[in-house]
This record gives sequence, C-alpha cells and structure tokens, in this order.
Amino acid sequence: MSLADLTAAELLDLLDRGETTSVEVTRAFLDRIEAQEQSIGAFLRVEADRALVQAAGVDAKRRGKQRVGLLAGLPVAVKDVLCDRDTLTTCASRMLENFRPPYDATVVAKLKAADAVLIGRTNMDEFAMGGSTENSAFQVSRNPWDTSRTPGGSSGGSAAAVAASMTPLAIGTDTGGSIRQPAGLCGVVGMKPTYGRVSRFGLVAFASSLDQVGPFAHTTKDAALLLEAVAGYDARDSTSINRPTPRYSQSIDEPLKGLKVGVVPEHFAAGLDPEVEVAVRQAIDVYKSLGAEIREINLPHSKYGVAAYYVIAPSEASSNLARYDGVHFGYRTEQTEMLAELASERKELLDAGDTKAADDMDTALVRMYRRTRAEGFGPEVKRRIMLGAYALSAGYYDAYYLKALKVRRLIRRDFDEAFAQVDVIAGPVTASPAFKLGEMVDDPLAMYLVDLYTVPANLAGIPGLSLPCGQTQSGLPIGLQLQAPPLEEDRLLRAARMFEQATNWNKMRPPKT
Repeated sequence: MSLADLTAAELLDLLDRGETTSVEVTRAFLDRIEAQEQSIGAFLRVEADRALVQAAGVDAKRRGKQRVGLLAGLPVAVKDVLCDRDTLTTCASRMLENFRPPYDATVVAKLKAADAVLIGRTNMDEFAMGGSTENSAFQVSRNPWDTSRTPGGSSGGSAAAVAASMTPLAIGTDTGGSIRQPAGLCGVVGMKPTYGRVSRFGLVAFASSLDQVGPFAHTTKDAALLLEAVAGYDARDSTSINRPTPRYSQSIDEPLKGLKVGVVPEHFAAGLDPEVEVAVRQAIDVYKSLGAEIREINLPHSKYGVAAYYVIAPSEASSNLARYDGVHFGYRTEQTEMLAELASERKELLDAGDTKAADDMDTALVRMYRRTRAEGFGPEVKRRIMLGAYALSAGYYDAYYLKALKVRRLIRRDFDEAFAQVDVIAGPVTASPAFKLGEMVDDPLAMYLVDLYTVPANLAGIPGLSLPCGQTQSGLPIGLQLQAPPLEEDRLLRAARMFEQATNWNKMRPPKT
C-alpha cells in the first residue's frame, strides 16, 4: 500500500514514530498527482518544489528534536481563493490570472505555522460562483468516481483531490454549500464551520456575510485536525468570533450520550432521488441503533432559502467585485486596441454629422472599465453581478434585498427553535448523486437548486458537515448532512464520528484512473 492511500491520522502516526519522513510522504502524493491529475483536473498549480522544501524543513525539525506544528509535515491542498504571498491566487478567473498577493491569508499563515506542506492550489468555479467546477476559466475538474461527472462546486478541485488520494487534506470555502456539496458528491468529509469561527482575512470575497473556510478529508478525525489548525480569532477580520478554539482532534472519539437527532420531513419530499433517500434514512437508522433519539422537527422557512440566497449572495458579489476595474490590479483590456476602436467609432459619428452622439460617447476610462470587466469575467460571474446590481438598485432594494434579509432572519429562528429540541439535524446533502458534466451548464436555475439542502446553514451561520453514507447501484457516493447550533463544531464532529465508526463508507475509494 502506498503512503498516499493512508489517512492524515495514520500518516502522522508514522511520522511521529520515525517510520517515514515528510519528504517521503510528499513524494508519494506528488507521484499520485502525476498519475491521476490528467484525468481529474483537480489542481490549477502543483507546487512540487516548494512542497518538497517545506517537507525537508519539517524533517529537519524532527531530527533536531524541535517542536513541530499540528500538521507536522502533512500535505494540504488549498482552494485558489485564499491569498498566498508565495504563489499566484487566481480564483480560477482571467481577471486574476497573474495576481500575486502581497500577503498571506490568515488561514494560509496558520497552515504554514502548523508545518503543513502546501502541495498545490486547487481548481474551483470562478470566484466561487457555481456548483460544478465547470465555471473555471482554466479547466474543468472531474469526479474521481466517474470522470464523466462533476465533482460538485465551487470547491470541486479540493474535493476531487482528496477523493482521488492526491492529498490527505484540503481547504475549501462554503458560501452556499461549496464544501458540503462536493464532499457529498465525491464521497469525502467536508465541513463548513460556524460563520466567524475561521478567519476570512485574505479570502477573496464572494458574499462576505456568507463565505466560510473549512476542511476536506477522508475522515472526520482528519477534518477535526485541519479545522483545529486553521480556526481561531483574528482581529484583522471584523466578523471573527473571539472564542477559544476547542481541541477538536482530542475529543473527536468521545461518543455523545443521549444524542437527539432531528429529521425534517420536508427534506424527503418529491424531487429527492430514491437511492439518496434510502441511504440517508439508513444512516438515520444507524444513529437509532447507537442509542440516539430520532425526533421529527420542522424548518418551515428553509424552502425559501434558495430564493433568499440568490438575492443576498449576488448583491454582495456585485459590491465585492466592483473593485476589479483594470486600474489597481488584475486583468486590464488591451488599451491600444480599445483606444483605436473608440477613435474609429467617434470618427464615424462625426462623419455622419452626429456631433451630439460623438460628444456623449464613453470616455476612454469608462470604455476601459467596461471592456476589462466584459473580458475578464466569465458568464456566471457576470450573471450574478447583474442580478445583484438589479436587486440593490433604486426601487428594488426593499422588494428584493430587504425582503431576503427578513427571510434569512426567519430561517435562523427556525434553526434556533429546532436546536432547542435536538442536538443535530440529519438529512441529505444533495437531492441526487453527481450529475453529468454539461448537464446543467445551460440551465442556471437547475444548477442553483442543487444547493437546496445546503444554503440554509449559510444563511443561518451555523456549522454543517457532509460525510459518506452510501453509494448508488452505479457506484456513486451519497452524502449525509449533519448540522449543529452555532459554535458547536465539537458536537458536530463527534456525532459524525459516531456514524463513521459504525460504518465503512469512509473507507471506500474510487478506482484508480
């Protein structure tokens, strides 16, 4: 068995006992990437040289009996949306194709401080806008279980990299399900922490009130370790919560006594794939067999979650992406061509005697803004900018954005009332297994509805986790979603670990390509 087939916890054990080195571990995963990447497309950039230098540094620490960090030489892949001063940060967009940040995101700085080996930057939907990783400006990522299918999105590259054992750990971001949905479709563990539990400083913003950074791993134990390494208060993030970070990796194996699991009947309504329903219900039965009490609860306003989300998120995106104007940084249109075009159009108007139209033409600066954004952004990003600008425009703010915020408050209240009765809520991650690449690319509404079960947690700011709970007859993974009250990541991880230890789904791996 290759080192690349082991979990992060197993690798740490070998490293701590001196039975392998971080360089050997890193080389094993680089070899796996070389063998698998061409068919999967999980990475935008593999940082092999840097990773081996970092690994050698950790090995030198161990030889010198120096204290090593929590991740102690483990490879970690990072979604290409978190700033890293040592490499490009593109957000899978032409707009930032050559952008090298002048600073590290807090999460990246924490990974480096924890002695992680940063093995590469993973593919994503452009600016994290999408659910299939087909909106990347550079390549399409594929699901390791079936390369004709999507790995999900927007963190599809990170999920696929872990599923294909090209890295034991990866970082993603979740704005409306972008960690949990690809984790469910790729058969790995993915977690969205409480909003504010992990710093957003240095995260290139999509929707600032929704974005959250979280881990991908093969097991909940590994996810707990990675979350522990990156969580914590950060004064540079005004939304960061000033609370101590629990030792998630130390408590993960402690079962929860008297666990109450909530089940929402609406989660099993029409539209849910029959195989997904069977797998999720069987997972709930596992909890019952472990002594948990199963209670039916209601989240009456969650059905409005997708509608509210697709007003709030695009509104915030239209504001956040206004900074990409071709002036300060990022892509800028070819100005020589643009100025020539402007002069030609003006001459045509003057030759036609239309001096007013010539005087009313865009200035060179305005034309540069327009062409830069038209050329630098992809179709889905443009779509969301326009949706958001419309929702925030005069005469529509109250009808759309303000109303969506009120719905958001009702959704959070529903969760608060539910968690007064139960400890966690269990249900599907997605309504169906991984769908075919290209199947929804021309149907934005269908793509948006993929987030039906995941967006309420983002609107409410609560933690959510996806873990494998079954497979379809054709061998595609099925995910179970667990949700917990704010700041109860420890409870969430321990509840997930109970299921994981009672089943073998987390041990399943896709066929090698």
